[in-house]
Amino acid sequence: MREFSWRYFTMTGDIQAYLLYKRHEELLQAEPREEAEAEPVQPDSVP
Repeated sequence: MREFSWRYFTMTGDIQAYLLYKRHEELLQAEPREEAEAEPVQPDSVP
């Protein structure tokens, strides 16, 4: 999706395609932080 929106923007100059590209980029950068902030999952202990 990111590559498509960038190519579409460069070919047409459509600002909406650029905004979609930037939003996708922001979401990709946010994913690793969300995983790092999540609490570690503790395995269930078997009695």
